[in-house]
Amino acid sequence: MFEILRRQEMANGTVVLDEISAPKIAAKAKPGQFVILKATETGERIPLTMADTDPKKGTLTIIYQVVGKSTALFKSLEVGERFQDVIGPLGQPTHLENVGTVACVGGGTGVAVLHPITRGLKETGNHVIAIIGARTKELLILEDKMKAASHELHVCTDDGSYGHHGFVTDVLKDILDKRDVKLVVGIGPVPMMKFLSKLTKEYGVKTLVSVNAIMVDGTGMCGCCRVSVGGETKFACVDGPEFDGHKVDFDELAHRLEAYKEHEKQSLEKYFSECKA
Repeated sequence: MFEILRRQEMANGTVVLDEISAPKIAAKAKPGQFVILKATETGERIPLTMADTDPKKGTLTIIYQVVGKSTALFKSLEVGERFQDVIGPLGQPTHLENVGTVACVGGGTGVAVLHPITRGLKETGNHVIAIIGARTKELLILEDKMKAASHELHVCTDDGSYGHHGFVTDVLKDILDKRDVKLVVGIGPVPMMKFLSKLTKEYGVKTLVSVNAIMVDGTGMCGCCRVSVGGETKFACVDGPEFDGHKVDFDELAHRLEAYKEHEKQSLEKYFSECKA
């Protein structure tokens, strides 16, 4: 169970795609939901929103960036090897309905999370405008899949090495000035989602964001993934991961995500030093 059937390194090897055998999860998973994975018996539990599922094949696809010890351990697993645990589907699925013109905006590895949602909104009958971005051309992911999942695709790079030279919010603002957009879905780094939500609030456009909070059990019991939404405490694992972007306290979220950065750095350095030894 949970065998890796396909593996692909992306974005200069910093991002990895794994297609995993998980028939029961694939049969029930919907866009926007996530799974919790553990590489080994003693490994850390990591929540990742699914980038794709195939009920017929019985597989799910995850795409993750190597940022700490646990994701480095994930990357060490090759085709034919297995994850110790994959739990899901968890969280609330994206509410998909035909509202008209929608804009799906993704940054970095957030594009992986955005892909099934974009495809689902298109299949529901919406006119879908997709905007994806990364720091450089080499770090862009899933451009072909996002093109197929939408009616229009705009690509941005911070350094101007490909597509629009600038941020995804620049392109979104231009679209909001010219088009009657009914819904914006924004997924990516916290600063990107913060400024995207600030922009769409000025235009009065409903906005959904996917909150990647620190998480342990994934069932609402530990409280680690709490996030303030509209002045109320919500749990990303059971109430989310999607929330109204105009109500999320992004500053508090960013502060909470920084809590273990130093510990993560030390753990990763120790892992690499032990691997070399």
